[in-house]
Amino acid sequence: MALTRDFKETVKERAARDPAFAKAMLDEAATAFLNGEPHVARLILRDLVNASVGFEELASETKRPSKSLHRMLSEKGNPSMDNLAAIFGAVRKRLGVAFEAHAVEAASI
Repeated sequence: MALTRDFKETVKERAARDPAFAKAMLDEAATAFLNGEPHVARLILRDLVNASVGFEELASETKRPSKSLHRMLSEKGNPSMDNLAAIFGAVRKRLGVAFEAHAVEAASI
């Protein structure tokens, strides 16, 4: 029988050991959010928080309860813009990156 690994655990370990992968996850979360896919952004952020900051430290940095942060980043979560900005800010700070947005003209269909 083949050995299998939990996908979330694999992502967590890779993000923890590979800063470029973690930064790509943050970029993907921000892109998903800006492209109208907040549910995707929340799930990517949840995995990234687990791999980098951790929910307890995130709670301390954002001054929000850990359980609330878990709910915000759940599949059915609904964080406010203030909470989302605080989460992105804490993860961005941990990874040592800055955001730079560029508008790109959408291809016509």
